Amino acid sequence: MAILLELNGVSKSYGALKAIDNLTLTVEEGEALGVIGPNGAGKSTIFNLITGDVAPDAGRVVYAGVDITRMAPHSRSRLGIGRSYQIPQPFTHMTVFENLLVGAIFGARQRERESYDRCAQVLELTALIGRANVPARQLTLLQRKRLELARALALNPKLLLLDEIAGGLTEHESHELVETIRTIHARGTTIVWIEHIVHALVSMASRLLVMNFGQVLAQGEPHAVMAEARVKEVYMGIPAA
Repeated sequence: MAILLELNGVSKSYGALKAIDNLTLTVEEGEALGVIGPNGAGKSTIFNLITGDVAPDAGRVVYAGVDITRMAPHSRSRLGIGRSYQIPQPFTHMTVFENLLVGAIFGARQRERESYDRCAQVLELTALIGRANVPARQLTLLQRKRLELARALALNPKLLLLDEIAGGLTEHESHELVETIRTIHARGTTIVWIEHIVHALVSMASRLLVMNFGQVLAQGEPHAVMAEARVKEVYMGIPAA
């Protein structure tokens, strides 16, 4: 498989805090990579570096063979990088459909009328078609999470970054969302997913990456990684034998 995303020796500090410490990571096209780690491990900073929300102090970010290290966030989204955020922040005064149009028109630079079919397809895929004309402020938490996912998909991304999108949901709601994400991945979208609900990641990720203090603690087949003593100690607080 071709490599879609590369982080080569990337570091990012905030004062004395080293959020990311000389991180090298590759993501292949079509992969579903799960990312876990304790709070403050640097997980969301990785996404911020990929999307351009923050600039690295060192290292390079390469997407589809293009060095995007110094590229503006809006230019990255137009290359096919879509992202959801931990806390959904839709345009509450707009309808669900209008929220998607904003992403398609301004994020992907599509013409408005050319965006209608794409947005309708995304609403079908994310089970929001029945809420298309409902103001976003009236949505339930699950529906807001689905809208956050849909807004990222409106960009027609090749790479989809999901930041704790299942957080706060019930087990049943989480299962529903995982099935939607599984369908998106099956259609060819490369996914990198940060999540604290580990069973959600293990159920669909092809590889699991564990972060700690800005560095990679472990990575590999999800079940094997979760069985490692050092992962249990750092992530789950289980003392190593």
